[in-house]
Amino acid sequence: MSFTDQKNFADSPRRWALRGDLLDFTAAPAWGATESPVVRYDRDHWLLVEDGRIVGRQAAEPDASWVRKDHAGQLVLPGFIDTHVHCPQLEVIGSYGTELLDWLERYTFPSECAFADPVRSQAGAEVFLDALVGAGTTSAVVFATVHKTSAEALFDAAARRGMRLITGKVLMDRHAPDGLRDDVVQAERDCLDLIARYHGRERLAYAVTVRFAPTSTHAQLAMAGGLCRADASLYMQTHVAENRAEVAWVAQLFPEARSYLDVYERAGLLHERAVLAHGIWLDDKDRRLIDARGAQVAHSPSSNLFLGSGLFDWRGAPFNVSLASDVGGGTSLSLPRNMLDAYKIQALRGERLTAWTALHAATRGAAEALRLGDEIGGLSVGQMADLCVWDWAKGPVAEVRDAAARELHERVFAWMTLADERNLAACYVAGQRRV
Repeated sequence: MSFTDQKNFADSPRRWALRGDLLDFTAAPAWGATESPVVRYDRDHWLLVEDGRIVGRQAAEPDASWVRKDHAGQLVLPGFIDTHVHCPQLEVIGSYGTELLDWLERYTFPSECAFADPVRSQAGAEVFLDALVGAGTTSAVVFATVHKTSAEALFDAAARRGMRLITGKVLMDRHAPDGLRDDVVQAERDCLDLIARYHGRERLAYAVTVRFAPTSTHAQLAMAGGLCRADASLYMQTHVAENRAEVAWVAQLFPEARSYLDVYERAGLLHERAVLAHGIWLDDKDRRLIDARGAQVAHSPSSNLFLGSGLFDWRGAPFNVSLASDVGGGTSLSLPRNMLDAYKIQALRGERLTAWTALHAATRGAAEALRLGDEIGGLSVGQMADLCVWDWAKGPVAEVRDAAARELHERVFAWMTLADERNLAACYVAGQRRV
């Protein structure tokens, strides 16, 4: 169902109350703890929403002045936050047989060339954002393409939906095909124009977007760092240390740098609003540096498995870790599916990822890493009413498993393992129903 078709859903009243099983976090859960005091679970409670914000959370039934939306017996979570995802890559999801660098050349770059067309960019943005919301994701950090029009289309489409969106024009001035390269001077002009028009408008923010180190010259990286230094409220997004062949290529291209991450550090791109996708092949010094700069790593588990990139060391990370789908290297926009893949990765490392750590990384943890904890990521008074309502179980297998659950973590973990988009009963963005 397209956003246009959903307009009749978007007319929520100013004051309404939602009933359900409310679950969010008051802090980060400890690794491996299945019983945690920071898990806030209020079974059969009411959430009060006024003008798009949460204004109350209570057990008592609200008075007749509130329009009631009864989701008793269903799970109510904050809308998910996908911290690394590519808008133009939906049509290459599930592409066969390559690792990262070959996959980019064979599938991704040809697909992205089409986004030079404003009509194609607009259509792509509409489908992409509808798909995000349809998976329970209400906020995202998104890669557009090198074309300015692709970023414009994403910003405009997100504004119409009331979504919290962080994106920017991709910077690539080398090692990319014709139609996907820019130059430093024009790229800077485009970024400054987009920043002036969109950054801080409604729920939009600009990210200085370096594709990855190999596709930017030293001059372009320096320009990107200059943008970040000029405005500390800007985000920065890029890829780092996803694949061993990629790491080796960066070492050849930047022999003066100590490591892949050091390329970005030298350019002034590491700061508290930096979102680094993947971060699998980092050494201890790199890990400490990310923590010192207050940056985060967007863990993309389904992508890491599908492309064979490696097994991310989550428990050993001293920095903020958020959850991401990465599509199209990943195989689903659904963050519950990515939580399941994250669990599998940690199991292969001899660790056990709890449902609490996984859920926190897709909600409160991601929001705090983005410096947006007051706005998104929870079900607290004052936060935006970005909410998702889920069926605990869908289908006979899940229903049998749910009925056998003996305690809360077991039940939530079974939901995380078995849920997909079919479980999503409703999704609200800034208090407006979108699904």
